Amino acid sequence: MYAEQLLNQSGYVLEAVEGKADLSDADNITKEDLVNILMRSYDAILITDSHGTVVLVNQATADCLGVQVEELIGQNVNDLVKSGLYSPSPTMEAIKTRSVVTALLKARNGNLLVATSVPVLDPQGEVQWVVTNTRFKSLVDNYIEALELEKAKSDRYKMVLEYLSSAVAGDTKSIVAQSPKMRQVLNVCDSVARTDSTVLIVGETGSGKEVLARYIHRISARAQEPFIPVNCAAIPHELMESEFFGYAPGAFTGASSTGKPGLFEMADKGTLFLDEIGELPLSMQSKLLRVLETQEVQRVGGTSLQKVDVRLIAATNRDLKSMVEQKVFRSDLYYRLNVIPLHIPPLRERPEDIIVLANKYLEELNRKYGFNKKLSLQAIQEFLKYNWPGNVRELRNVVERMAVTSVSDLLGIEGVQFAPKANVDESEEVGRVSSLLKSPTRLPSTHSGTLKSVLEAVEQEYIKQVLEECGGRIGMAAKRLGIHRTVLYRKMRAKEINKGKK
Repeated sequence: MYAEQLLNQSGYVLEAVEGKADLSDADNITKEDLVNILMRSYDAILITDSHGTVVLVNQATADCLGVQVEELIGQNVNDLVKSGLYSPSPTMEAIKTRSVVTALLKARNGNLLVATSVPVLDPQGEVQWVVTNTRFKSLVDNYIEALELEKAKSDRYKMVLEYLSSAVAGDTKSIVAQSPKMRQVLNVCDSVARTDSTVLIVGETGSGKEVLARYIHRISARAQEPFIPVNCAAIPHELMESEFFGYAPGAFTGASSTGKPGLFEMADKGTLFLDEIGELPLSMQSKLLRVLETQEVQRVGGTSLQKVDVRLIAATNRDLKSMVEQKVFRSDLYYRLNVIPLHIPPLRERPEDIIVLANKYLEELNRKYGFNKKLSLQAIQEFLKYNWPGNVRELRNVVERMAVTSVSDLLGIEGVQFAPKANVDESEEVGRVSSLLKSPTRLPSTHSGTLKSVLEAVEQEYIKQVLEECGGRIGMAAKRLGIHRTVLYRKMRAKEINKGKK
């Protein structure tokens, strides 16, 4: 056995080690035991004297270099380098600098190795021995990658919290759902949130798909974990793979030397929301499908697979089924995503939500800017007539524009252009307005009586207010009211309203 051969040659090495180490609790360990321990070490260990001559080497070192142990014992490391067995020599550098040296070695057999040489100094500070540990570079890379992954996992919460703190999606715990259609959607969400099933949300642009996704996350068991929203249409195709799955250190030109976690890693244990999923290129669709089926990701340029636990919610405003038929969207991915389909109706199909949403946004603006503004009857009527092609997003923007630009606390529609719905049923419109009037929180004052008397009272109040704000100027008031001045004169006479007086 090599241990017996080496014992006579390396006894003085072990004596030096005994002089440095505290072996008081290991009196029964012999020199032969120590040599056997070194020989069976998983790490490659090579010991030289102060001149670089190999005095002890284990089998792991020989395996790394692709030689026999006998070919190394007694050889000087300079000669080994000159023979082309490996290069460079961290051992000689450690002897020269009297410091720890780590180097990347390339062996003759093609192995890439990482070697660290540690000089052992005598009491006079001179190099007595050099101990070199060697491992395959791939093992070191995997270890570094694992450390970086752990750091990334701890950092991702900070990143997620920063995102959530700057998000403007609103409080998803209080989604407005007065209409039967939206109530039905929320009922399904309440059931789905208790599971990890994949959800596909379909709806027009601005209909609130992300708000609904956040709602599902907030009421799920993953609520305390990250919610990572991603707009697939906003990521350049050439960067998608590295954004979704991350990349290893130095994976490509310009890549970070420390690598980067992908969106799936960041969303681990939480929810990943992929908006505009229909914009994914076919090449990326196949990779996404693999991750969904295996729950494993591999960083670009990496060699190891990382297990992830991610709940996926996807959304689109496109007809994915038609895209499948046109062969621009993978059918297997479509069926993998379409486990729980949810359709958000456009705002024009749920008029019961229009004024409730408008008041919600107005209350938020009132709190933010210290306003005390309310919607006028005229604004309510126009809101109910309008088609809202931009859906909830457009409604929010219109309310903000009205609140910020109006000098009055009672918001009219000055400066806002509305395209009325086609074929509006007047009785249907009156019914909607009357339902709004029954709630004291909808209008600036509470009314009672018949619908006709309430509408007349509100109209009289508003005309008085506009006249007062316009300083009694009939032309300006008529323009703000959206009626001809002769019509305004007629209403003033009928309601006994004086110019500029309440």
